Amino acid sequence: MSVSPKLRVEPTPLTSSPKKTYVLDTNVLLHDPNAITAFNEHHVVIPMTVLEELDDIKDRRDKTVSREARIAINLIEKIVEGATPAELQAGVEIPGSSVSDPLGNLSVYADQIIDDDSDVPFLSVKEAHSNDNRIINVALRLQAAAEDSFVCLVTKDINMRIKAKGSGLLHVEDYRRDKVLDDIDLLARGWTRITGDFWSGVAEVETLREGDTTLYRVPREVLPEAYPNQFIYDDQEFIACVKRMDSEHLYLRVEDRHHLMNRQFWGLTPRNLEQAMAMALLDDSNIDMTVLTGPAGSGKTLIALAYGLHAILEGGKYSKLIVARSTPPIAEDIGFLPGTEEEKMAPWLAAFDDNLEILHGADESTSGSIDYVKERANIQFKSLNFMRGRSFNNAYIIIDEAQGLTQFQLKSIISRVGSDSKIVVLGNLAQIDNKYISPLSSGLTYLVEKSKAYAHAGIMTIGGIVRSRLAAFAEEQL
Repeated sequence: MSVSPKLRVEPTPLTSSPKKTYVLDTNVLLHDPNAITAFNEHHVVIPMTVLEELDDIKDRRDKTVSREARIAINLIEKIVEGATPAELQAGVEIPGSSVSDPLGNLSVYADQIIDDDSDVPFLSVKEAHSNDNRIINVALRLQAAAEDSFVCLVTKDINMRIKAKGSGLLHVEDYRRDKVLDDIDLLARGWTRITGDFWSGVAEVETLREGDTTLYRVPREVLPEAYPNQFIYDDQEFIACVKRMDSEHLYLRVEDRHHLMNRQFWGLTPRNLEQAMAMALLDDSNIDMTVLTGPAGSGKTLIALAYGLHAILEGGKYSKLIVARSTPPIAEDIGFLPGTEEEKMAPWLAAFDDNLEILHGADESTSGSIDYVKERANIQFKSLNFMRGRSFNNAYIIIDEAQGLTQFQLKSIISRVGSDSKIVVLGNLAQIDNKYISPLSSGLTYLVEKSKAYAHAGIMTIGGIVRSRLAAFAEEQL
C-alpha cells in the first residue's frame, strides 16, 4: 500500500491594502467637526487654506457654523500638538481613527507654495473662488506626485466636485459618513400597512397581561423589519403598536381605531389615521422623543403645539413649553433688535402664532386667549443657536424646521434635554434650504434612522395635506 505524500500548506502572507489619501474641504469640517476621524487607517490632508477659512469662520456671528469651526480647530490642535513641522507635513497619527492598527494619520499641506507646473493642470488662484481652486490644486498635486495612489477630494460643494473632475482629478466624493440611507424612499415612516388581513399571516400568537394592558406575542419573522413604537394596520380595520420586542418575538398592543380617531388635545382631533397615530405617540409617557415628518400643511406643528398645551394646562405634566428653530445667518443680528428674546424671534416663529390662532379661532377674543395661553403655559421662543450649553428640565420642547440641521447639530440640541422632559422634532425633507444638506444627509433623516430602534422614541410620517385643497395642489403638483 503506497503512502501518499503529506499535503504541504504554505501560509499566504496577508498584505494590508495601501493607504488612501483624502483631502478635506472646509465645508466637510463644518458639517461634521469630527470628520477627521472618519477615514479609518487612511491619510487625511488638510490644506492650509482650509485652516485659514476655519479661522475666519470661528469668529462669525453665525453661532452655528462658528461653533463647529472652533470644535474642528480644537480637534486638529489636539491631534498635532507636540508634532514637529516635519512630522506634521508627513502625517501625525489620529487617535481613535480606527478600531484596529494601523491608525490613520493627518497632515497639513501648505497649498500657498504650489507653483504653476506645466505637467499638472492647476487652477488659477487669482480669480474668484480662489480658495476652492487652492484646495483642488492640493489634490491635483498629490495625485501627480504618486500616480498609482488613491487621492480623493471630499467636499459637500456640488459645483466644486464638478470643477475638480473637470480639472483632471480622478476621485471626488461627497462626505457620506452621516448618510444612513441610499434612497430617501426607504426612510422609516413609523407605520406599515399590511395588505388584506394581518392575522392570516400569523401562525401562532400568545396573549399576555401586563398591568392594565393586553399584549399579543407573535413570532419576529411575521414583521422582521419592525421596530419599537411602530404602528401596524391592515385592510380589515386592525391596528396595533409594537410595544417591545426581543430576538424571537414582537409584543403588540392592539389599538381601538375609534378611540384613536377621537382622541382630543386642546380641542383638536385627528383628521386622518397618521395624525391619530402621531397623537398616540405624543401622549405615551414612555416616549421621551417624538419625530414628526411630512409635507407642509400635514398638521405636524398644530398637533405638537396642541399636545403641549394639553399636557401643561390640562395634565400638569410640564412646567413650560419651549419652541425653538434654527435662524438664518442674518438673524444673528437679533441681538441688536429691541425687545425680549421672544419678541426678537417672532418673525421666525410666526407659524406657531398662526397655529395658536387656529386653536383659539372660535374664542370671543382670539388675541386675548392667545396671550393668556402663552402666559399660563409659559411658552418660550428660542433660537437653537442660543440653546447649546443649557439644560431643560420638566419642559415640553418643540424643535421646528429640523430638516436643515446636521446630525451633529441635532445631537448637541437633544443632549440638552433634562429630566422629566419630552422633545418633539418637526421637519419636512422637501423643504431643505441649506446648500450643503440633502434629504439623504439631513440630520433629520439621520435622527429618524438612528432613533427608530430606541424604545423611548417614536417616529411618524404624516401624509395628506389638511391645510387646504390649494395647499395640497401646490405640494403635489408645483
